[in-house]
Amino acid sequence: MTWNRRHLLGLEELNREEIVTILDAAEDFVETAQRRRKKRGDLKGKVVVNLFFEPSTRTRASFAFAAKRLGADTHDFTPGGSSISKGETFVDTAKNIEAMGIDVMVVRHSVPGAPHLLAQHLHCGVVNAGDGAHEHPTQGLLDIFTIRQRKGRIEGLTVGLVGDIAHSRVARSNIHGLLKLGAKVIVCGPPTLVPPSIERLGVEMAYRLDDVLPRCDVVNVLRIQFERQRSGLFPSIQEYFRLFGVDGVRLRKAKPDILLLAPGPINRGVELTPEVADGPHSAILDQVTNGLAVRMAVLHLLCGRPTGEE
Repeated sequence: MTWNRRHLLGLEELNREEIVTILDAAEDFVETAQRRRKKRGDLKGKVVVNLFFEPSTRTRASFAFAAKRLGADTHDFTPGGSSISKGETFVDTAKNIEAMGIDVMVVRHSVPGAPHLLAQHLHCGVVNAGDGAHEHPTQGLLDIFTIRQRKGRIEGLTVGLVGDIAHSRVARSNIHGLLKLGAKVIVCGPPTLVPPSIERLGVEMAYRLDDVLPRCDVVNVLRIQFERQRSGLFPSIQEYFRLFGVDGVRLRKAKPDILLLAPGPINRGVELTPEVADGPHSAILDQVTNGLAVRMAVLHLLCGRPTGEE
């Protein structure tokens, strides 16, 4: 399939074929992501800017490394030291950066829809690196890519998303992508963190992890997003872990070949224990490596050219 989109704003707007196109393209970049191949020249002469209005370690670094390994020039924009602090609007700031010769702008913002707004005003490509609790498409893609890599398929699998569904943009991107590729999705967490409206997306809802864990082929353990919550959504961290935390004892109730994912950062002792996070069922570090390959694929599809290796 030929890729003809200028932006990547969310998985909700992509069809099955477009998602598969990105996943297949990422396969070509795995060796480069693992540094088993030299830096490529697909994006030589291109400029990629990270425009992040929220803290980030993995995503920001991953996009920067992805662009550099494809031969692009990169720049990290820091809002705190910009004219935004002097009253310049979000859109005007982005337009001024674009005027310096930008090909792709990678945007993270606390307001849902912020990257979509920029896409309406900019001529360069826009990639959503997380907008509030709405979507985080490249995280969803790297999770799905890791599942396909480890399990050999997506269709027919049962994937559990466990934890803070209400505030998770990762959950929403996973749901849109997994369902379009034929997986069954179960969302599980305390009633205060699993909004009833999520069922409209076509997922099964559950409030007891022990009831659904034996049915899952994959469990994606989502971080409790304390920074987005009001207080009192569950009694205590200890109570949350007792009901929804994944430790060695609980994992023995799962299928022998259960695959465990977790988008970082993980809160050890809150969502899962170190023995599980670092154990044989975990693909958490593979997700990080695969995230680099997926983001290379996205940048390549948006503005790359097949110039081969340097």
